[in-house]
Amino acid sequence: MPESTRTLASTTCCIIGGGPAGIMLGFLLAREGIPVTVLEKHQDFFRDFRGDTIHPSTLELLYQLGLFDKFLEIRHSKISHLSGVVGGYRATMADFSHLPTRAKYIALMPQWDFLDFLAAEAARFPNFTLRMGWEATGLLQSNGVTTGVIARTPEGVVEIPATLTVGCDGRRAISRQAAHLPLIEQGVPIDVLWLRLPRHDGDPENALGYVNYGRLIGLLNRIDYFQVACLIAKGSFPQLQQAGLSAFQQSLVRIVPFLADRVSEIDSWDKVKLLTVQVNRLTQWSSPGLLCIGDAAHAMSPVGGIGINIALQDAVAAANILAEPLRSNSLTTHHLKWVQQYREKAVRRTQAVQVFAHRILNRVLQNPGPVRPPLMLRIITNIPGFKYLTGRLIGMGLQPEHIRQHEQS
Repeated sequence: MPESTRTLASTTCCIIGGGPAGIMLGFLLAREGIPVTVLEKHQDFFRDFRGDTIHPSTLELLYQLGLFDKFLEIRHSKISHLSGVVGGYRATMADFSHLPTRAKYIALMPQWDFLDFLAAEAARFPNFTLRMGWEATGLLQSNGVTTGVIARTPEGVVEIPATLTVGCDGRRAISRQAAHLPLIEQGVPIDVLWLRLPRHDGDPENALGYVNYGRLIGLLNRIDYFQVACLIAKGSFPQLQQAGLSAFQQSLVRIVPFLADRVSEIDSWDKVKLLTVQVNRLTQWSSPGLLCIGDAAHAMSPVGGIGINIALQDAVAAANILAEPLRSNSLTTHHLKWVQQYREKAVRRTQAVQVFAHRILNRVLQNPGPVRPPLMLRIITNIPGFKYLTGRLIGMGLQPEHIRQHEQS
């Protein structure tokens, strides 16, 4: 052991990654009296263009936790339905007004506000510890069992022994890499460019997707500005940059004309962020002493804006299954496998829907000319109940979870 390495007092659960899944799982386990330490490699949560859509299924979890009203005191905007404009034809694609939930809308809020809120609530429990600026660099292992985490901190390298380590560290997870968990990549033909543009009075309030001229542009109302998502063919960003900002600005205006008076705000490629879209999943979410959930177990596409909510559902399911065996010191590999068995079907089906959507979107990107609204689109969007069904699928997901109450010892 290097002389600079220190060993901390052991914890019951060490969570790698202070994203939505990590903070939610830490909160839920600490709430059940279980000592938990969450490691977040950054000094704060402030990163732009992360998942900012808090779906009705997640808002329902906050309601079950008694945090709903307090959460909504944070500045946010609401999406009550999703609309699309395909070649000039506008249709409501999803409506959340009939959902069996407290909140019948998607809340749009910067992810750092959501994480700050949840971390502050978790900090009320004395057995919850959040270590900011602590980066997991490897796993402690003994005879094939993960026994904790090695982390780089501002004060040097530390070892954190733990009964259970949970990888919530995203698409480039050190947890799954260190444990050599097998990963299946699914080909994705699209990437997404994220940017901001000012929003003016009289602009559309609800989310809109514009499809035309080989491009799909989505606008999310963030009160003072639009968060703009621009779909492009995978790997084509360098070609767009080579064509120049002016050409990119003109392409936006061609599809969304009312942006003409503000696209000059994009005066540098630094204001355009590339999201390399991935869809993948582990065939095995766990090994002895280790569990991966959220993006560490299955990266989701931005289609539907559901990634953050799927990760949170994973965290709730994991807490429901693992809290009692962790508290009674009876955790086995069976419990870890149970989390995957319980959640995997919904994840795989959701990814299948996303992959199907990618095929359709790729066909859009391959047609640079004006789009004629397909007759099938007109028929489907006018079927009674269609927009409510899609609203339920997007707003609730295929397997919404519920907070399970445990008796504390």
